[in-house]
Amino acid sequence: MDIFVKKPILAIVLSLVIVAAGLLAAKNIAVLQFPQIESSSLVITTEYTGVSAETVQGFVTVPIERVAMTIPGVDYVDSSTTAGSSTVTAWLRLNEDSTAALSELTSRLSQISYELPQGAQDPSVNVARVDRAGATFYLDVRADAMTRAELTDFLSREVNPQLASIEGVQKINLEGARNPAMRVWLDPVKLAAMNIGSNEVFTALQQNNVIAPLGKTENSAYEIDLLSNTTLKTAKDFENLSIKSFDGGSIHLGDVARVEEGEDRGITDGRVDLSQTIYIAVSPLPGANEIEIGDELYQRLEKINANLPHGANISIAYDGTLYMRDALKEIFTTLLETVILVGIVVLLLMGSLRSALVPLITIPISILGSIAMMQVMGFTMNLLTILAIVLSVGLVVDDAIVVVENVARHMRLGRSRIQAALISSRELLAPIVAMTITLALVYAPIGFVDGITGALFKEFAFTLATAVLISGVVALTLSPIMSAYVLAEKGAEGAFTQRVNRFFDRLGRRYSKALLRSFSYKPQIAMAAVIIALLVIPFYLFSAKELAPIEDQSSIYLIGESPAGSTLKYSTPYLNEAVAMILAGKDADSIWHIVNSGSSFGGINFVDFSEREQSVQELLPEVYGQLSQVSGVRILPVLPLPLPTAGQFEVEMVVQAQDSYQQMLNYAYQLVAAAYASNQFMFVDTDLKIDKPQAKLVFNHARITDLGMNVSEVVSQVSTMVAEEEVNRYDANGRAYRVIPLVENSNRNHVQAVMDLQIKTADGELVPLHNIASLEHTIGPRKMGKFNQKNAFRIYGGIAPGGTSDQALAALESAALEVLPQNYVIDYAGNSRQLRAEGNSMISVLGIAIFVVYLVLSVQFNSFRSPFVVLLGSVPLALSGALSFTFLGLTSMNIYAQIGFITLVGLIAKNGILITEFANELQQEGKSKLDAIIEAAKVRLRPILMTTAATVLGHFPLVLVTGAGAESRNSIGIILVAGMVIGTVFTLFVLPTVYLLIGEDYAKKTNKLTDNMADLSLAKVI
Repeated sequence: MDIFVKKPILAIVLSLVIVAAGLLAAKNIAVLQFPQIESSSLVITTEYTGVSAETVQGFVTVPIERVAMTIPGVDYVDSSTTAGSSTVTAWLRLNEDSTAALSELTSRLSQISYELPQGAQDPSVNVARVDRAGATFYLDVRADAMTRAELTDFLSREVNPQLASIEGVQKINLEGARNPAMRVWLDPVKLAAMNIGSNEVFTALQQNNVIAPLGKTENSAYEIDLLSNTTLKTAKDFENLSIKSFDGGSIHLGDVARVEEGEDRGITDGRVDLSQTIYIAVSPLPGANEIEIGDELYQRLEKINANLPHGANISIAYDGTLYMRDALKEIFTTLLETVILVGIVVLLLMGSLRSALVPLITIPISILGSIAMMQVMGFTMNLLTILAIVLSVGLVVDDAIVVVENVARHMRLGRSRIQAALISSRELLAPIVAMTITLALVYAPIGFVDGITGALFKEFAFTLATAVLISGVVALTLSPIMSAYVLAEKGAEGAFTQRVNRFFDRLGRRYSKALLRSFSYKPQIAMAAVIIALLVIPFYLFSAKELAPIEDQSSIYLIGESPAGSTLKYSTPYLNEAVAMILAGKDADSIWHIVNSGSSFGGINFVDFSEREQSVQELLPEVYGQLSQVSGVRILPVLPLPLPTAGQFEVEMVVQAQDSYQQMLNYAYQLVAAAYASNQFMFVDTDLKIDKPQAKLVFNHARITDLGMNVSEVVSQVSTMVAEEEVNRYDANGRAYRVIPLVENSNRNHVQAVMDLQIKTADGELVPLHNIASLEHTIGPRKMGKFNQKNAFRIYGGIAPGGTSDQALAALESAALEVLPQNYVIDYAGNSRQLRAEGNSMISVLGIAIFVVYLVLSVQFNSFRSPFVVLLGSVPLALSGALSFTFLGLTSMNIYAQIGFITLVGLIAKNGILITEFANELQQEGKSKLDAIIEAAKVRLRPILMTTAATVLGHFPLVLVTGAGAESRNSIGIILVAGMVIGTVFTLFVLPTVYLLIGEDYAKKTNKLTDNMADLSLAKVI
């Protein structure tokens, strides 16, 4: 590296190129919450109205499941079947191409269309993000002057197209909306009085409201399209529709029904606080830049609101990017704090501003260089890559500190500036290369980890490794010559610099004396080191474990469940009771809800973290206590999951078997009871509930035949009156909406009323339904769940305060071993699936990283023994010290902590490399093993303390940080700060002892080599 000292312009230009590339990349790089990943599922929905759940499952769900399982890239398939509806979800593996999977699935579904029963609608396939239970944005729409149907029509025509054109938006849904519909409210009394059957009404609507393609006329000069008025458009048109003619007149639809332009049947209601609303749900594409979408959405809303009708307004009810923005802001603040702290530490320890400039200039060059490489590798600026940059600030100054301290030492010995720079660059080439490559390669195994952990942390690892590599380049090229020109020559240092130097000189002398005395207790030190190192095992086993710490995202999701068979209107008063109770608190800002029949999903938006005295983790039990007081519905509060994984609950265990749902029910209840008894859960429940009231029509086939009819004709007439199915569609201002005949509510508000409906026989007579059918009341499952084509139920829950998802899931697994028969199989979904698949993946990576470090050091030292000195004398002790903090409950063993341990291996090994490399050099110069290790430890004490102080204080803001994203940064910060402090203390005394016990003895090695050469020479003479 002499060329960079002799030609300093070359070193400067190289650094300027790195800076320029980084500035250009920083201007263009995308900003996301997490690294761009595609985590998708294919949701196949099939409606088969009026059919029992058992029939739908057998005839619809089973064949669709079979096809979905064969799609390449599918991880698992689950299904949920209810009366009249089948939902099959194919969960794709991470980063599978959802477009290709969708195309393949659509093709294969078309091949089995002949297997689906007549009357079932064609399967509808949608691509859904698995990392979000709902949309990213919910827009609250208010328009007092419009009906719900009118507002829905307006939004569909005028607003949704503008929002759907935003780049990166996957779909726009209207939640709580109602499309316009032509409602034909049949009056059974009038039908009977005029001897009209519902089948005649259905036929009249079907045959007289048609689209007529009449064609055109043409001659040699021109052509004319033939149009007609065969399509009915207004309620008056439908009222005048003739159903039946007779001598002297006819019966019109208006004579037997009330016709109105009303609203279609709804499956959801939207609510904000205590009011009903319509939500515009905006869902970005998987991997899309949600912050950019949010920025564009806010801009377009300003323009849209300016042109809305009087009294209408659209506002943001829920913005899923607020936490991302806050978290990114907080981590940038942490980055600034880290740079300032590292700068202060370097300035104080170097003793002068001029000498501190050398390591400080490395920070912007390394950061900008890593940003340039991030863009080259296709990475984004996200929470994890910025966290990597924050961590790199405390690391990239290390090499430069070593260089400037070494140059200063040689200048104090009387050498000229250029001589000091040349000697230092030659002396430090090997150790800096070793330290840089060691720390960079520590992260390499992370890039080959599968699943969500590898996908997320690959960018983190490679960004941090890149910053370290660039800092090494700067340390070898720019730092030596820069040190030579900024450092004061011997005797010219300032007073503060001289005091700092004298302090380190005194500290070095005292340290060498203490080290010499410690060598009298080598066996005791070695034994103590072994015991401390072995504590790693119990510390790890008894540490709380989870996939990732739960973050304060200023929101709590609310998942509601109503009694079986309840309607949308049933939930409203109970939800209002819960909402009023929560809003009475001082921290809740607003509450939004999407209500379905029997269930609901929503959330509480809290005021900003800085305005609250309690975190959402502390508020969660209070909210649960309030919601538990609501009797009519069950509402479960859950915190948003910290990683982009599937599922809504912290624990989700799946139980599979070939048994019937009735046989499985008892085991589900036993598991729920055992989970509560474990005290690991705040709440726990199962999705298997057999409590839905059902009424079964038992037809008298003989009686139907005697009346000259068949079952199909009877079912058709009954369906027309009660199934709320469309006959066809009508034209409303260029859009087609449904025509729906249905008896008035008063004639179908209970099951017995349906039995009094009139059925028209083949001979024109009307007979009540109860003459040809009887009624049986039964209880059935709310839904029929399957997992990988087997009957299944789920146990899900929220963990108790102070617990972790691993502890709760382990308690549930233990209960399953005791409760379930041998032919029952457990599996996992959502967060639990990731926890069991990848919860300890970084532990294996840590082992691989240590092995990689050993191989690199073996090459560097040209020895298999010296790397053992570095690793045994530093790594196990640092790991044990850091693990003691997870053991004491100051943080959990999660993937962020595991990343901290991997980083710690590289950092603490650097200290060992500095001492061991120099000791070996001194031995080769003729010093004894004892003298070499004492002098090496003394000389390297100052750079080790300086780099450790820079690392510790550089990472200390991570320990103290609060607000958005604080939990994960606290976790990695605690591990690094504790591990470095404890590990450095141990390294300074244990590593020299290990060196004396197992390190290379170059004097003996040289003597042996000399003897061998003498023997060889004697042999040649003979």
